[in-house]
Amino acid sequence: MENDAKQPISDEPFSQPESRFDIIRARAGFVLAPAAFIAIYFYPFQLKPEAHSLAAVIAVVIILWICESLPMPVTALIGAAMAVIFRVAPAKDVFAPFGDPLMFLFIGGFIIARAIFLHDLDKRFAYGVLSLKWIGARPSRILFAFGAVTAFTSAWISNTATTAMMFAIGLSILAFLFKHEKQTGIKINPGYATAMMLITSFSATIGGMMTPIGTPPNVIGLGFMRRLLNVDISFFKWMMIGAPIAIILYLFLYYYFNYLAPAGVKEIPGSAEMIEREKAELGGWTRAQKSTVIAFLAAVTLWIFAGLIGLFVGEASPFYKAVTASFPEAVGAVTGAVLLFVLPGNKKGEKAITWQDAVQIDWGVILLYGGGFALGVLSFKTGLAEEIGRNLTMLLPLSGGFGLLVASVIVAVLISETTSNTASANMVVPVVIAIAQAQGQDPFIPALGATFGASLGFMLPVSTPCNAIVYGSGYIPLMKMVKYGILVDIVGAGVIIAVLSLLGAFLR
Repeated sequence: MENDAKQPISDEPFSQPESRFDIIRARAGFVLAPAAFIAIYFYPFQLKPEAHSLAAVIAVVIILWICESLPMPVTALIGAAMAVIFRVAPAKDVFAPFGDPLMFLFIGGFIIARAIFLHDLDKRFAYGVLSLKWIGARPSRILFAFGAVTAFTSAWISNTATTAMMFAIGLSILAFLFKHEKQTGIKINPGYATAMMLITSFSATIGGMMTPIGTPPNVIGLGFMRRLLNVDISFFKWMMIGAPIAIILYLFLYYYFNYLAPAGVKEIPGSAEMIEREKAELGGWTRAQKSTVIAFLAAVTLWIFAGLIGLFVGEASPFYKAVTASFPEAVGAVTGAVLLFVLPGNKKGEKAITWQDAVQIDWGVILLYGGGFALGVLSFKTGLAEEIGRNLTMLLPLSGGFGLLVASVIVAVLISETTSNTASANMVVPVVIAIAQAQGQDPFIPALGATFGASLGFMLPVSTPCNAIVYGSGYIPLMKMVKYGILVDIVGAGVIIAVLSLLGAFLR
């Protein structure tokens, strides 16, 4: 759809000063990383040789992640390779996390999400909700439904893909509204456009916390808790915590934007018809769409099946244990993905997805998870994490279970503002576990808090790819993103702390 909005879409996502800063930051990483490695490697720390070498390797990885001097998956692979080269552990131990079952949860989930995107099921769902009569031509209701659809969609496919899809739909809605303004003279508050773009990104981030597959930090946190704490959180149990956090935070987000940036008019004639036209252009349901829905529902059924069994027969039941052993989340994801290669596509002899389409998933995130997970596990095996935890315990002003939860969430949020959410989870969660163990506290709830906190990061375009996408629209001044984002960060941290304090115990 042609863009008739007041403000042009920016050709570049960042301003010139920001671009220069990114270039300087990337170059600095190539200097700082080797310098940090040499300084740590040759400093006489009182550590075992393996832990000492690992500390130097992790310093390199963290600096390169923060500076983004190299693609983050490449940095993760460099860290794993260096761990072998400097004899931290044998290659088979270092690379074992790359074959962790959670890797296949990623792969299967990404393939299903790819099929949803290819066959426009995301758009069908979005326009289906936006065309409901209850929404009509009222901008405030459009904003609510638009954000809610974004959050729900992001619970099942990647935050970035959801934002990209809803970003295009949001631009179409705004183009119509400003075109209507020119034709009728009915003024639309420019702040409404800012709110529409920001709710696209922020809702995608919030929705990603709802399910284990919603965003990579969730799977990373699950992996650390499973490997280091021997705590296995089922899909169903995760949603018992993730859904309340996402719903409460989204409701705040909507009322916050609706109050500060209303459209200025109660109704805009023709907007409902415009959305109906967009919906009609999608046509009727295709065979490929129906097949994708079947595969998706099969995966979801397997994901929540064990949790439902546990509710009825109890988690101590042998039947429940047998079901969880036979149908872990990775099996559900792989089963749904495999069905896409079996169920029919649109043409005769064609399947719902081809291998050529399936391999277009984000393999970089999978490698990033594997590399970060490997370094986290090694930090415990070598005793480095224990030493870090013991030293940080003396520096932290907060102690005890609740104090550590608060500190964990705040630190994760702050780090996620300066580097990717995935890197933040890889860096913070294992350290939190180490600190809790050094304090003699149960690390489970603080680690879960750090996992959720790593998903936040609303203040800057560099905080998440979702923010970068909407920032490129031209509707969002940088200080507006900072102004709105800082309060959402604060409230988000508060909601995570409150919900985990009240409900976290039910996950054990």
